Amino acid sequence: MHGTERPTQEQPPALARRRAEEGQRVVLVTGPSGAGRSTAIRVLEDLGYEAIDNLPIRLVPRLLEGEAQPGPLALGLDVRNRDFSASALIELIDRMTRHPGVAVEVLYLDCSSDQLVRRYNETRRRHPLAPHENPILGIEAERDLLAPIRVRADMLVDTTGLSPHDLRAELARVYDLDPAGRLSVSVQSFSYKRGVPRGIDVMFDCRFLDNPHWQPELRALDGRDSRVANYVAKDERFAPFLNRVLDLILFTLPAHLAEGKTHLAIGFGCTGGQHRSVTMAEKVADSLAQAGWQVSKRHRELERRSAGTPSVPADAATDRGAN
Repeated sequence: MHGTERPTQEQPPALARRRAEEGQRVVLVTGPSGAGRSTAIRVLEDLGYEAIDNLPIRLVPRLLEGEAQPGPLALGLDVRNRDFSASALIELIDRMTRHPGVAVEVLYLDCSSDQLVRRYNETRRRHPLAPHENPILGIEAERDLLAPIRVRADMLVDTTGLSPHDLRAELARVYDLDPAGRLSVSVQSFSYKRGVPRGIDVMFDCRFLDNPHWQPELRALDGRDSRVANYVAKDERFAPFLNRVLDLILFTLPAHLAEGKTHLAIGFGCTGGQHRSVTMAEKVADSLAQAGWQVSKRHRELERRSAGTPSVPADAATDRGAN
């Protein structure tokens, strides 16, 4: 299963608040090499944690000696540590759990073996447990080594299908230190041919709008270009659609905030994810930002194209009706 698994029955915000109230909050971040541990450490640092990566296990207790630290800690622990072993880390977890002034959590980043192999092949990095052999040998050995720790995880995040952007949103939802009173909104464009992005809360289909793909001078451009945006906006259905979408979103955002939601993902899809959905996402994101909401934008297919990843034809369809 991709995404986040929760060994406990508590909802993440409640778990976070309870942990924070119990004492010095310490998040131990571990998992297979290549699963996203370094990204997770950077995300936690951005969220206000004092982050230390690749810290020897024997030095962790020294951080907790004396008076409590002024803020939460995020500690990255993996097989690169000279004194790393499953038994040593489990012993550390048990020791910290018994400490009256410490609230320890284990964040485990997991990933499928096939995806880890692809990541190692793309980066051409060597696996720390098999530096001179096929990465799959190190991956499987590390998975066996970490199995007892995976069972002890308080939070398990499978990053197999997650981009760094998705992982950041997932971790912010759980580990944000001050989620109350703030709702972050992400507005995304995507191609239906590549499937709906995971984690979308509200989705709108833009395929009924006039398609710039059929205009040769616009085909290579995308919805961020004013010429494409103007073409899409000339469709007599565009303005009413945009206004109704904005009215709905602006009406529901305060309700989501009051309910305690900290992140809302809004998706706009079209056939290729290059023209109409991008135009709508840009318009909506700008309007929400002007209304005072915290907004981020993401154009999935444009990101894939800029990264050199093959994607579907831009907003192409066999005919207007198939759009």
